[in-house]
Amino acid sequence: MTELPLTPLPPESPPTPGVVILGRFQPFHRGHELLLIAAEEWRRENAANLPLIIAIGSSNREESLQNPWSADERSAMIQAWLFESGYEDFTIVPIPDIEDPPNWVAHAEKYHGTAGILFTSDVPSAELYAVSGWQILTVPLEHRESFEGWRVRETARMLSTVGDDDAVRSVLSQTIPSAVVNYLVSNDALRRLAFLGEGGEPVG
Repeated sequence: MTELPLTPLPPESPPTPGVVILGRFQPFHRGHELLLIAAEEWRRENAANLPLIIAIGSSNREESLQNPWSADERSAMIQAWLFESGYEDFTIVPIPDIEDPPNWVAHAEKYHGTAGILFTSDVPSAELYAVSGWQILTVPLEHRESFEGWRVRETARMLSTVGDDDAVRSVLSQTIPSAVVNYLVSNDALRRLAFLGEGGEPVG
């Protein structure tokens, strides 16, 4: 297996502890939207002094149907949604994969800061961070059958050659926030899915 490049390198000064939401966001869909809304509501009520830190995983993966959008593109999607939603106190950080779960948290802390609060619906991530001394707040998965990342990507792939932007927006908006759909359509960020040469698969 080829070793993954460590891109980007960790910042010289990682963020101060905050409320961390970790995901691949391929793309940012309505499941992520629900998670961020819940995290921000909790932060404002219980830890308003802490920033909201959105950690984008898999920043170093090669383009594929499972990872069609770069970390910069995913950051732009998330920012489009945040700005439309009126969020202000947030930080977005890309984190490269290292394929080493036991050492993941120590690696990720170089990017998103040390022990703060992890807000998640992912059990494996919760377990890793809990072992490392993080406070864990879990939320139940809502509409999991519709908001699984692979299902959203497969729908986007099927629409990637459709020339009717209004039809594309109508279908994608069922599972992707409108601000993100607008980003995908306006930046011609769907067409590539038709040429990645893979079938949809239930991963991530």
